[in-house]
Amino acid sequence: MKATSLRAFDIPKDTGDFPLNVAGKTVELTHLQKIFWPKLGLTKRDLLEYYATISPVLLPHLRNRAMVMKRFPNGVGGKFFFMKRAPQSRPDWIETCPILHPSGTLIDFPMVQDLASLLWVVNLGCIDLNQWYATCDDVDRPDYMSFDLDPVPPATFADVRKAALALNDHLAQSKLRAWPKTSGSRGIHIYVPIRRGPKQKEVWEAAKKISMAAAEKYPEILTIQYRKEKRPPKHVLIDYNQNQWGRTLASVYSVRPTEDATVSAPVTWDEVSDGIDIRGFTLESMPERIAKKGDLFAPLLKKTGRAVI
Repeated sequence: MKATSLRAFDIPKDTGDFPLNVAGKTVELTHLQKIFWPKLGLTKRDLLEYYATISPVLLPHLRNRAMVMKRFPNGVGGKFFFMKRAPQSRPDWIETCPILHPSGTLIDFPMVQDLASLLWVVNLGCIDLNQWYATCDDVDRPDYMSFDLDPVPPATFADVRKAALALNDHLAQSKLRAWPKTSGSRGIHIYVPIRRGPKQKEVWEAAKKISMAAAEKYPEILTIQYRKEKRPPKHVLIDYNQNQWGRTLASVYSVRPTEDATVSAPVTWDEVSDGIDIRGFTLESMPERIAKKGDLFAPLLKKTGRAVI
């Protein structure tokens, strides 16, 4: 179903800090006037307003999943750092997902369950959002498989589009239906929703097998060679290793830390074929696109009709 409108969220423009009341929860927004995108003059406030505006379509893809925080406290021009554990100073309404790591360490990841928790995470400087593949009730059984298509120089985004269509053709012949989105950086992410059951390692093994077969079928454009010095030039790497336990990809609708504030945007296969450009999907343009097209990734939320691997 297409969305007819998205409400622009009103976050004050003339203040640095602001306690925002969201459905009875107070989110302390800070440093709102800090420039996050020097080239565009966009601020932290612009980032928060974007996420608040698109939250109706974004939140269903994040709920009940651990969030790996990649923080850019000074915007795209500054240093970033990863943070897994929810800070102790968090509000008491931030829900966490405890995940036991192979090292024996139990880490409480924050979860984005509603608009208040979304704004709280973004206010920490999380430009893009990176959620767990599986929901918190069973963090080792994902409900989708992904393929990250990454161009090998001097390959262009046109080559990535060609590679995406080739991989989709291979998936379709295996009776696997896939949904594409731009990475917001250089590539395309392809998602295959699966019936939950296989463990993460099994999903990784299936993705590897599919990628190997696709690379053999389309050797002129696809490669699975991970050693950079051995990758054939002007090819596109199928990065199936993103399906390994603990790995994440930028969420659908995530703003990316690029100088143009590009967004990881869901697209149709017709758009891939017709020649989309990553630069056409940005923090400033996405709300209007979503209002016109709705959530193109909504089928991934359905639990029926998923592929069995």
